[in-house]
Amino acid sequence: MEELSKELSKGYEPKEVEDKIYEFWQKTGYFNPDKLPKRCKKPYSIVIPPPNVTGNLHMGHALNATIQDILIRWKRLNGYKTLWLPGMDHAGIAAQNVVEKKLRKQGLSRFDLGREKMIEKIWEWKGEYGDIILNQLKKIGSSCDWSRTRFTLDDEYAKAVKIAFARYYKKGWIYQGERIVNWCPRCQTSLSDLEIEHKEEKGHLWYIKYPLLGKFKKFIVVATTRPETMLGDTGVAVNPKDKRYENLIGKKVVLPLVNREIPIVADRLIDKEFGTGAVKITPAHDLNDYEIGLRHNLGSISIINERAKLTEKVPIPYQGLSVKDAREKVIKDLEKLGLLEKIEDYTHQVPKCYRCNRTIELILSKQWFLKMDKLAGLAIRSIKNKNTRFQPKRWEKPYFDWLKNVRDWCISRQIWWGHRLPIWQCQNKDKQFLSLEKPKKCEVCGKCKPEQISDVLDTWFSSALWPFAALGWPEKTKDLREFYPTNVLSTARDIINLWVARMIFSGDEFIKKEPFKDIYIHATVLTRDGKRMSKSLGTGINPMGLIERYGADATRFGIIWQVTENQDLRFVEDNIVMGKKFCNKIWNASRFVMMQVGKQKLEIKKPKIDAKNLTLADKRILKKLDKTIKDIDANLEKFQFGKAAQTLYDFFWHDFCDKYIEVAKKQDTKETKNTLLYVLLSCLKLLHPFVPFVTEEIYQKLPIKNKEKSLMIEKWSE
Repeated sequence: MEELSKELSKGYEPKEVEDKIYEFWQKTGYFNPDKLPKRCKKPYSIVIPPPNVTGNLHMGHALNATIQDILIRWKRLNGYKTLWLPGMDHAGIAAQNVVEKKLRKQGLSRFDLGREKMIEKIWEWKGEYGDIILNQLKKIGSSCDWSRTRFTLDDEYAKAVKIAFARYYKKGWIYQGERIVNWCPRCQTSLSDLEIEHKEEKGHLWYIKYPLLGKFKKFIVVATTRPETMLGDTGVAVNPKDKRYENLIGKKVVLPLVNREIPIVADRLIDKEFGTGAVKITPAHDLNDYEIGLRHNLGSISIINERAKLTEKVPIPYQGLSVKDAREKVIKDLEKLGLLEKIEDYTHQVPKCYRCNRTIELILSKQWFLKMDKLAGLAIRSIKNKNTRFQPKRWEKPYFDWLKNVRDWCISRQIWWGHRLPIWQCQNKDKQFLSLEKPKKCEVCGKCKPEQISDVLDTWFSSALWPFAALGWPEKTKDLREFYPTNVLSTARDIINLWVARMIFSGDEFIKKEPFKDIYIHATVLTRDGKRMSKSLGTGINPMGLIERYGADATRFGIIWQVTENQDLRFVEDNIVMGKKFCNKIWNASRFVMMQVGKQKLEIKKPKIDAKNLTLADKRILKKLDKTIKDIDANLEKFQFGKAAQTLYDFFWHDFCDKYIEVAKKQDTKETKNTLLYVLLSCLKLLHPFVPFVTEEIYQKLPIKNKEKSLMIEKWSE
């Protein structure tokens, strides 16, 4: 007995176990579904939400990776042919910005290098730093099939993106047009809504008098946070139900500083409670104003260019000024004319580029768009017909709200790193054409050497294809036949619309099947006091630091312990400490059981238990184990991960250790020893999805002959 007990040291040391165990797992090949035992036949698949190639593991990643790994390990133990497919997103703007920052330190810009050399530099950077987050996912125990790792700029994936673009284009759903877009003056590109961070800033609300045409010293007063944009106003709007202005609707005002006549219109979009209830309309630089301008045929005047400078469309004194300088001059000039009624302090949300923190300008820009009306209908029907389900169900509402009011999707970006649009420009005529490969001759004039347009696709366009393109589409691959549609998507709530909805309609459009059956929206990990974690503010927590201090199992268990059906998770490190103590408890209890059982190994994996000779304590623990197995299965089926962790903790610590082991110390019978070993083996299986390292290490030293090569492919407790 004493010789056997030395196989497990007195305390569990994760640093001595985790790297060794992960290397062992990889050598077994069981992360690869094709190398699982033949009894594993029914496919079960998850594709990882591909992290940015620039990414490092944060608490949201750690939580989501743990959730997905729990599901995969649970299903693998249940005899499923499991595939957890990993990969990375090329992260167009983010990756290009990283390399541009390095160039700026050398006094260079991407334009000094040119497109081809700049892209070479980014590939070099990707080769050196791009796999960091995948290696971090390994540290937390993710059992992904790394042999199938995909990257959204791989040649095969690029082919899928071109095919998807071409199909939309040939249907007439992709078009080029001038629309309002989010524009970063530093990055020099349009941005999606997700690439914008709204930051609270203290500013002002300026109340400006607009003289009524033909009415001496009569004015309508508008309130605005951006007085400089008044130079591009084409109207003033009020709410049709606002009685204060009912006699002014249809009249005109003279636009101050410009002396242009503009109409007063009534529109339901106007908030009667904001400012004076009268709002200046600048259709070229505000999305709501753009829609109002279309409804009332007001026209658009672009007064801010791509460098955030005022254009020649404004009076000469303001031309070429920055937005900031123009604002100061406009305010001074209005004060001189006596047209500035008052200024109030005002705190509002200002849109910032998520990469460079520059204030975003809304400008009219000629971009490529994807029509969304029919695609949105596909995404709506998928959920309404219950082909795909949100877990929890409450996330259906924001999903439907966005799709029912969706605008056409701006899919073009003015950067170099990404999927270049397969559109070519004739050099002799102002016409373009589609070609998936470099054309041998111009399809327009037949004479010139056409040039491919410089725009690349929005990163979300390529990632919308992820669940099937990562499995080999458009080719009819074995993986696509076997593992599509996938079973579960686990992701964060902030990309329900920008990614989840787009994957659903893409799957419907190209495969005629939704890409997943369940969408699990996990909690957002907040600080202890309920604020969003921020690396820049020093409130972010590095999960790699937690793994270093407490071990991967403790980190996993401590995070998942806190998961409830609530929207947010207030992270408490105390729970990671609890996870470490729990791992030590599992270790020490296993060590005791192995000492009790003795040196001789049992011949069978499921110890024989003679019911006739069971004590009352033996019967109680077996009955409680049976209930625990059923509860864990039910919890995981319902995506109740925190509840499952707490159920396991209570059973192992209180029922097994505190009660049964204490009684077993006094019951030196064969049946009690068999029961101890049986319950421990069952517990290791139940615990393995949550704390895989410590359970695998113990399993390898259990006194049972003819064990499986790894606990990963044991049979789930029944």
